[in-house]
Parts: sequence; structure tokens; C-alpha cells
Amino acid sequence: MKTYISTTFLAGLCLSFVLWLPVQAQQKPNIILIMADDMGYSDIGCYGGEIPTPNIDKLAEKGVRFSQFYNVGRCCPTRASLLTGLQPHQAGVGHMGEDPEKQGVNDWGVHGYRGYLNRNSVTLAEVLQEAGYHTYMSGKWHVGMHGKEKWPLQRGFERFYGILSGGASHLQPYPPRGVTSDNGPEEYSFPAGFYDTDAFTDNAINFIKEQQDDKPFFLYMAHTAPHWPLQAKKEDYEQFVGKYMKGWDVVRQERFKKQLELGFIKNEWGLAQREMRPWTELTQQEKEEVDFRMAVYAAQVYNMDYNTGKLLDYLEQTGKLDNTLILFFSDNGACAEPYKELGGKPFAEVNDPFKFWAVSYGQGWANASNTPFKRFKVETYEGGIATPFIAYWPAGIKAQAGKWYDTPHHIIDIMPTFVELAGTKYPATFHNGNKIIPTEGISMVPAFKNGKGKQHEYLYWEHQNNCAIRWGKWKAVKKLEDKNWELYDMDKDRTEHHDLAGKHPDIVKKLDTEWYKWANSHHVLPKGEEVDPYK
Repeated sequence: MKTYISTTFLAGLCLSFVLWLPVQAQQKPNIILIMADDMGYSDIGCYGGEIPTPNIDKLAEKGVRFSQFYNVGRCCPTRASLLTGLQPHQAGVGHMGEDPEKQGVNDWGVHGYRGYLNRNSVTLAEVLQEAGYHTYMSGKWHVGMHGKEKWPLQRGFERFYGILSGGASHLQPYPPRGVTSDNGPEEYSFPAGFYDTDAFTDNAINFIKEQQDDKPFFLYMAHTAPHWPLQAKKEDYEQFVGKYMKGWDVVRQERFKKQLELGFIKNEWGLAQREMRPWTELTQQEKEEVDFRMAVYAAQVYNMDYNTGKLLDYLEQTGKLDNTLILFFSDNGACAEPYKELGGKPFAEVNDPFKFWAVSYGQGWANASNTPFKRFKVETYEGGIATPFIAYWPAGIKAQAGKWYDTPHHIIDIMPTFVELAGTKYPATFHNGNKIIPTEGISMVPAFKNGKGKQHEYLYWEHQNNCAIRWGKWKAVKKLEDKNWELYDMDKDRTEHHDLAGKHPDIVKKLDTEWYKWANSHHVLPKGEEVDPYK
């Protein structure tokens, strides 16, 4: 007996299926990563700072804040780890990204130290593109630039506006650190009033505006603020001039008090060691100059916040905000380069659009930015590797909204989080059959939704011979060339005052064994040979 189905019924069924497709697609959340550059742990309001950051604070108030989230301590290795879900050495960027001025200088000839993302890694954009996402990037790349096969559009992004190098003038990105749109060429001519944080945000919004369908999107918003050079718009920095004449000692104490009130640090930790003179010992001229440097730095953070507000406003006006996961964090701790108390380069170079290298706010203010933690960017003390981390997603984070999450997590956890949200799989092969190194990250989706999730048994770090390993509450730190480790109890002493290595040699031995096992299996060792660019 034959069964007949009317053409009217089939037409209706097909129409229903067509209408169902975009609805199902939009059940996957849009995803936005907003990453600050060289911003300290306490610089934003919701982590203790006095700089007005109402838009970022809004994300925190209605999202989840992590008190123990870790990056890998420096710009380019963090970016490599973020994009691939691997340790930076596995992705090929264990030291630095390729340099625009000195080609080849950061390729040490071994897997872990090539200066660009290798083809045994897959990027967030490549994975999400395969899962049906549009993929956009605006801002700083810094994981390969010599050869277009290393550029964003060749690593899974549909659109790109930003800088390929590690940094540039915020006011006038001049050669060889210009701005690239999609596949180039670099641009060096900009309209009056140009400021890169504004331009990065405006272009990111335009990418979303130009989208012609209802597919979900992934946006990687990689700011260069507040990385040196100290450059800000006059209307932004003028409101801060004079506010830091109270000095870095007072600022540290005020931030520490606010952090205690917010409830995510412990009074018993105290403030980490001082890295500068007491403010009272500075001359009046020194005070005025470093007040101005900090005012410009604060303006860079402030500008990044109101640009975040522009993005949030657009998403809200277009009905996209509710089902958009937004993550905010920093690529490393505050930057003390070039390790001078009062800042790098002459005072006259601050806000000069044609000065770039290490025009900075100094070791004194970097110490305050990292309140309450020890040391700075590059190093593996908490001041180098701890970052604010905010997850905001109205449709997905409800029960946990406004709460703190205390379980330690690492930047490699972002890849499996996005894989889960996109309903896809992390590939075993990619790039025409190349084997992809498995990620060891842990999805944070349970943490976002339920406040509970898996925890890493060990966390590992190495950058520029700065080594660290964490196991539960224990953290060991040392220089690679040193024989002895320092040992800290993160529950009682996260500001790393009290070295307990002598009291717990068994724990030190265990962590030493585990760190070297990791280093020898994750391309941390061998190091290869650093190229001298002047030979």
C-alpha cells in the first residue's frame, strides 16, 4: 500500500524547517573576548581600583568574577595560549612574537620558540568558524607577522582591523607599526583626533553591523591599552591630573581596603613588598611628574571602559546582548618596564604621538596597579600572572550573577569553554591533516552556570626563565638557572611574603619533579638559541 503526503504539507514542513534554522543557530551564544594589555590586577573598580570603570563594573555586577584566574605573564605568550588553548611553548610562542624591526630575532630554531603560531595548533577562530560562527578581530595580534600565512585572516578570522606587532603609538601608529585592515597593507595616515582604542572598538562594532545573517558571532577585542606608550586624549587625562598627588602609598592602601570590602582577598595576606621609595621621599617635581604619568595611564583605562560601554550599548540596542557571553581580562600583570621607579623615557615624551618605546609610568605605580600582589609582568609571582576575570552572559549566567568564583583557572581553559558553548569538538587534525596538540584546558561552563566545576591538579608557567607551578594551595617559584625553589601557601599568603621551602622539602621535591616533567613534554625545554639581532 502506497502512502501519499500532500504537497501542501511538505511545503509547510520545509517552511517550518527554514524558519527553525536561524532560531537554532542563535541558541548558541555570541562570544566576545575583551582583553586589556598590561593592566594591573586592581586597576578597575570592581577589583579595587579608583579609576572610573562603570561599564566593566556592570559586567562584574551582573556576571561572575574570578578571584584566581591566571594568564601566562606576558603579551604574546598569553595571546598564543588564549587563541590555541595550549601552553604558549606548544603553540610556538614561548618567548616573544615576531618583531617588526628585527625579522628573525625571536625564532630560536626549536618548536617552543619560533615567534609565531605553528600549524600543530588551532585557533579559537578556526574552531568556531567550523561550528558556524562569524569570526571578527580588532586590536593587537602579536603572534606572527612576517608572511601573510601567519596573519589573522589566515588563522580563522573573517575580518581584522588592528596592529600585527606587539604595540604602537596610540595616537599615530607610525612605521613599521601601522594599522592593518584585513590583509593589509599597513596604514600610517590617520584623521585628526585618532585614538586606537576608539578605532578598534568602532571597527569591531562595524563588523557586527555588516553581518547579513543570524549566525552567531565571535569577536576578539584585543586592546593595546593601557600598554605603554603613555598616550591619552586630553579630555580623558585632564580629569585625573592632580588626583594621584596623594601618592602610591595611599593608593595602595585605599585599593587594599576596597578589596577587603569586596571580599575576594584576605587581610592576613597584607600588601606585597614595596618596590619603590615612600612617597614622602620624592621631590615636589618628581611627585608632579609621576602624578601626570599615572593620570595618563588612568585615562587609558578610562577610555577602554567607555569604549566597552559603546559596544554594550550597540548590543543592547540590537537585541544581541542577552545571548552574548562577554569575557574581560588582562594579558598579564602591571608593567614596570624599564624597571625605573619614576617611569621610562623623559617626561617630555609622554603624549608625544611619535614616541613609543617604554614611555611608561614606572615601577612605583606598577606596584600599586598590582595591589595586593608581588612583582610585575614577565615574572611568575602573582603580580605577573594574576588577572581580573569577568564572565557576563545574561541568558546563561543567572544563579551566579554578581558572585565571586574562587577556584583557580588558567587561560588555556577558554578554548574548551568555547568548544562546549559552540556544541562542537576540538579537532585532532586541521590545516590539511596536520596533527593538532590536544588542549589540557577545562571548560568553565559549569562554573559560569552552577558555581562548581573541575579543577586542575597542577598549573604550570615558564617565561623568560621565570618558572612556577601550583598544586592546590601550594605554589613554587624560581628562576630556571636556580637550583632552589621558593614555596608559598596561597591560602594564607597569596602576596608571597613567607617562603616555606625549608619547612616542606617533600612538597618542593614533588613540585620540582612535576615541573620538569611538564617542561620536557611541553616544548619548554630545550630552549634553542636566541639570535643576536646585531650580528
